[in-house]
Amino acid sequence: METVTVSDQKSKHVFDLMAEYGHEQLVQCYDKATGLKAIISIHSTVLGPSMGGTRMWNYANDEDAIVDALRLSRGMTYKSAIAGLNVGGGKAVLIGNTKTMKNEAYLRRFGKFIDSLHGKYVTACDVNITPYDLEYIYMETNFVTGLPETSGGSGSSSLITAYGTYMGIKAAAKKAYGSDHLKGKKVAVQGAGSVGMKLTEYLVKEGADVFITDIDEEKLKRASKELGAHVVGEPDIYDAPVDIYAPCALGATLNDDTISRLKCDIVAGAANNQLQDDQKHGDILMEKGILYAPDFLVNAGGIMAVAAEYFGEYKKEYLYQKAEKIYDICLHVLERAEAEKQNTQKIAMRMAEERITAMGNLRKTL
Repeated sequence: METVTVSDQKSKHVFDLMAEYGHEQLVQCYDKATGLKAIISIHSTVLGPSMGGTRMWNYANDEDAIVDALRLSRGMTYKSAIAGLNVGGGKAVLIGNTKTMKNEAYLRRFGKFIDSLHGKYVTACDVNITPYDLEYIYMETNFVTGLPETSGGSGSSSLITAYGTYMGIKAAAKKAYGSDHLKGKKVAVQGAGSVGMKLTEYLVKEGADVFITDIDEEKLKRASKELGAHVVGEPDIYDAPVDIYAPCALGATLNDDTISRLKCDIVAGAANNQLQDDQKHGDILMEKGILYAPDFLVNAGGIMAVAAEYFGEYKKEYLYQKAEKIYDICLHVLERAEAEKQNTQKIAMRMAEERITAMGNLRKTL
């Protein structure tokens, strides 16, 4: 599947984008009293209810928010499908300043809009929406997952996301080096947030030499002091002579400029939408001999956690065992990509689509 750039997307009519990506529904919600402007994007419900977090961001315009919701919800479909989950892909974005607009009434009004969809969309945490925010949304709808542990939920999914990412890195190392042992390997971690820090902890514990960067100096000080990671300037992370580059912050960090600067053997990290263009930049990485572990597979631990909570299957021990499957799935993707001489992102998308098609056909039979 070819990916168009964001500027190309914005120039298209919303229905053209929905048709191109295969979306089922796009819901725009407005409430004058609270100032709520929300977009709920439902990409697919073939495997089950569409599931994905809500993020709040002060978008430059409504068009940017719509494009973001469409791209993210499609990514959730692929993520859930390849991870073997029985949920589809959805995403919601709230347009506004989180510091001045987000309050109880605002969040509860959003909950009412979710409830009006009668279960087609199940929300969870994302950027600027915390498990505690979800408690307000939950007051108005049951279609919420990722609640705080104090409320009987699974809490933050960052820990299981980091563990799944760690499994993906080990699978890529197995393919590239013949062994998944990371002792002595140099790893560049871009992003010292909750996922990046926990991933760094796993890597350091195994004996890897970690180089880390972030825009937050305090987080970097902590990574250096508590974990022994080497701090690298943000613009310099792409030039670091390492074995593995793990993007765990913003998307689209793999593009025309950065790929030419990489000196690593493997790219495997937790950030969403790492390739600016799935086909083009996936091909460039392959041509350069860099093994790419598809992001939507590697970071699937989070959706595993919230889906387990929603279906009443949440147990920490069981969940970590489930996240270990990311290792085997990732290795299968990498081997199939080599056999078919295709970039790994394309193969992972194809595998997700094959499962969606197979399950869709199964439902049609008696």
